This record gives sequence, structure tokens and C-alpha cells, in this order.
Amino acid sequence: MEPMRVGLVGYGGAGRGIHARLLRAAGQRVTHVVTRNRAGQVAEDWPGAVVVPDVAALLAHAAQLDLVVVASPTGDHVEHVRAALAAGAHVLVDKPLATTAADAQALVDVADGRLTVFQNRRWDPEQLALVDLLAAGTLGDVHRFERRWERFRPQPQDRWKENDEEAGGLLLDLGAHLVDSAVQLFGPVRSVYAELAARTTPAVDDVFLALRHTGGVVSHLQAGGLVGAPGPRTRVLGSAGAYLVTSFEGEHTPFAVLDDAYEEGRRPGEPRHEGWLVRGAERTPVPAPAGGHHDVYPAVARWVRGLTPPPVDPADAVMTARVLDVARLAAARGEVVTI
Repeated sequence: MEPMRVGLVGYGGAGRGIHARLLRAAGQRVTHVVTRNRAGQVAEDWPGAVVVPDVAALLAHAAQLDLVVVASPTGDHVEHVRAALAAGAHVLVDKPLATTAADAQALVDVADGRLTVFQNRRWDPEQLALVDLLAAGTLGDVHRFERRWERFRPQPQDRWKENDEEAGGLLLDLGAHLVDSAVQLFGPVRSVYAELAARTTPAVDDVFLALRHTGGVVSHLQAGGLVGAPGPRTRVLGSAGAYLVTSFEGEHTPFAVLDDAYEEGRRPGEPRHEGWLVRGAERTPVPAPAGGHHDVYPAVARWVRGLTPPPVDPADAVMTARVLDVARLAAARGEVVTI
């Protein structure tokens, strides 16, 4: 199968650090890049790639592209996605699709099946393991889902994500991942309670969401940059036990000792683990599932070639945006808001 020819909008932390890395691992080819000050990095990473200054210049080459990846700041997503769709391109846009549900829906309305959203955390090992546990009924009837994305960064970075009060902040950034994960696992959301604060940056950097799903499960989702003792990454409580993930991607947490002790004592042939199945004092390692982020772009390539539906239905991103809209309203009112 021939590699896709990819036009990449943005070559910063997301464009180079995430998308270019995953595209290379999947054997795809970045042929055009929008950047004003990283041409040297593009030449080093993708010899022969054409560097252009803006999206209009990129789309002048639309006939030579199989896919446009939008990895620009969130506030530019609507403009860049709309332009790429108008040029006839298939588009993958980094999350969130837009800053509001209305803008997200407007993009879906004109996409004609050529839009997907980079919700890569659906391919996290902890998410894949949890999907398998739920499908097998291992946890029984689940009543609560908890997921935390907590860090201790008392000196925040000075970037648009921290400084843009409208399009930046952790609610739109990490919150988009957390809500998407909860909805993927437990279905649509009926009501939202939220606590939002900007403690060290102009944009929101402290998030707590309580979502009540239509099926009855309650999700507690947290993201913060000023958390000196990050809690366990994931805890799912059910009638037959709990699923516990104590650490996540090298972030410091006092609970990581549980994982460290297991891995240090793991005998040859024993599988790596992805969290724990816990029943009171009984704790059993959950084998790490096959798959991961390296599967995202092969799935995108199959979609672009017309072999499968989009790996992430953009309607899901509209649903996530709607929950985040309601979260802002709930936080402002200090009360539970029904969707």
C-alpha cells in the first residue's frame, strides 16, 4: 500500500512532537508543511518536503495531498478545517475540533465524510484494557469512573495553551480527552457539574467534572497543573471489583510504587501489566493489551482510501464539545446543568 501524502499544518509540539512522529512510525510521508520558523526542522525530518507560510499556500497543492492534518492552535481550527474541506481534502484535526459545540457542528455539516478528529487517547493501553474488561463483564455493574490527568508544575510554561483564555486551558485541552474517554466507555451524558479555576495561568488550569451518563454511571474527571500529590490515574468501581491504574506516562505519583514493585519482580515470560484488578485486599495485574497510538494513522489511511469509516466519528467530537460548553455554564452557576 502506497504511503499517504500528508500536508501538515503546524510543526510545533503537536505537529512535530506527535503527528510527525506517528506518521513516520506508520510509514506515511509528510510532503508539505505550514510553518514560518521551523523550516530547518522540516528539512531535517522530511527531506524534500515543501515548506509554505500559510494554509492557503498549502491548499494550492491540495491535488497532491491525500490528507491534511491540522495541528494549529485550537483557536484556528475552524478556519483551517473549513478551508481544507472546501479544497476537497480529507482532514484530520487535533482535538478539540472547535472551542464550542456550535462551531464543531458547523464543520461536521460541511464535511461530507471527509473529517475525523485526533482523539488518540482512545488508543491508550489503559483505555484498551478497560474496554476489554467492560466487554467481558469482569467488573460487574459499573457505577463510577474516575480519571485524573494531574501534574505538579508550579512554574507553568509560557505558551498559547496557558495564555489564551478562550481557546487554551486544560478544560479544552485535557478535558476534551477525558470527556471523550468517558463517553466512549459509558455513553451519552445527561448532566454536568463542574469546578473550573485559573490558578497559575490566565487560562483554566484546574478542572473537576462530574458527569452523569444516561446509563447511570457517574464519571469524575480531573485535570490540574498544581497537584503536588497526583492521585491514581484511573479507578473504575463495579459490583464485582475495581480497575485501578496507578501511574501514567512517567508522571510522578506516590502510587507508582505499586507498578514499580511489580515490574521489578516480573519473571521472564510474564506479561507486562496495564493496571490492576482489585477486590479489597486482592490485587491482580491486568495484562497489557495489544495496540497503541501506533495504530492511529494506519486506521486513518484505511479511511482515506475508502476502506473503513473514519477512526473517530466527528459527531463524537461535537458531543464532547457540548459537554464542555455545559461544563462552563455549570461552573459559572455553581450547580448541576442538564444537557
